[in-house]
Amino acid sequence: MENWEIVHVPDNPPIPPDQQPTVDVIASVIDPKVANTLVRRLNQIAQLENLRHVKRVKKKFVEGGRTQLSVILCLASEIGNPLDSIPHDVQELMNSHQLSPFITKVCKYAALSKEEWEEQCKLWPTSYHPPTYNIDGITGFSEEDSQSVFGFMKYAIQLAKSGDKMVVNAAVIVDPSVKQVIATACDQTCSWYTPANNTTLETYCFEKTEASVSQSQSDGVFSYETLHSNSLPHFPKQLNTGVCCLYPWGWAEQQSDTNSCSWHPLRHAAIVAIESSAARDIHLFPSLGKIQDKYAETEHIHSSSAGSPAKRQKVNDEAHLDTNDEGSSSLSVRPYLCTGFDIYLAWEPCIMCAMALVHQRIRRIFFAFPNPNAGALGTVHRLQGERSLNHHYAVFRVLVPEEVLSRDETAAAEYN
Repeated sequence: MENWEIVHVPDNPPIPPDQQPTVDVIASVIDPKVANTLVRRLNQIAQLENLRHVKRVKKKFVEGGRTQLSVILCLASEIGNPLDSIPHDVQELMNSHQLSPFITKVCKYAALSKEEWEEQCKLWPTSYHPPTYNIDGITGFSEEDSQSVFGFMKYAIQLAKSGDKMVVNAAVIVDPSVKQVIATACDQTCSWYTPANNTTLETYCFEKTEASVSQSQSDGVFSYETLHSNSLPHFPKQLNTGVCCLYPWGWAEQQSDTNSCSWHPLRHAAIVAIESSAARDIHLFPSLGKIQDKYAETEHIHSSSAGSPAKRQKVNDEAHLDTNDEGSSSLSVRPYLCTGFDIYLAWEPCIMCAMALVHQRIRRIFFAFPNPNAGALGTVHRLQGERSLNHHYAVFRVLVPEEVLSRDETAAAEYN
């Protein structure tokens, strides 16, 4: 799979190291002997609440090998002369230690990379804390994991091209722990879109999900090896207007063009895939529904880091034991929503789909093509960087060859 690459989409847009926003602060050179006393007092009377990444003291070596210390006294006022607006308590401290204030700049936001941090320290020293959350791929993928990601993304792109009218968005939900397909879906805003086998889209997606379930039950793992093919279905002309996340209001414009069509503007690929995943859970764990509902009613959903395995064990205390004809028992644990799962999308999701994936506790999102109209994960918005949400996933873009949607290739037999 030449020219394919996985790129992490950070929670916040990157800023060139030499263009980082700054704020003014009031500082002063101090005697090193009183540094501890001054810092303790300043932390009481002039806290730097929004500049916690900025170090209070700056150390500099001057001529003769001497050490010069400077300390941030307080933030500089944005109105009038900042030196005339120093808080009273700080002014008293300055007078008692005979400090001479000056105005300097510090970086407004914490560094997101080592390069940013090095540039920040040229103004005033700051702290840098590399990402520590444990999501596979943030710091790179192994060759095996990369090929797995490429295989599932190729599957999603093939589904997006599987219709005989236009390209749509497609979603593939995967359990990465066993490389198993959990659910697949395509856009379903209008029923006139049908896959190449002329069945309805709803039936098509359901059959794909059932096939995944069947494969899971027989082999235990639906490996990416079966998805890894160099062929994609033939599609003579790229018509991206069928991608719901790209054109959220496209259904309204096309509604008058069809005579017998069932419309539902919210049935984007990600939403339908979530529905299919829930249907799979009900199919595989029919007797656990009441237990799951009981926990949903009685337990609070606490804030979680993406990928936390704990939520998938919610029914452990009342796990159901299935007994087969031989009398043996096996523990059946129903997943909690889509916790720990990955989703592969041909196109970057819109805000509606991205938020639905937050609610489902998806662990990682992979998409191939950006959404310049309504992209929620980097192109227009960055929902993954919204700190007020109680769940956060990692987002990756899979860079694919430009001709991947228009190459004249034959569909792999295993997908037909």
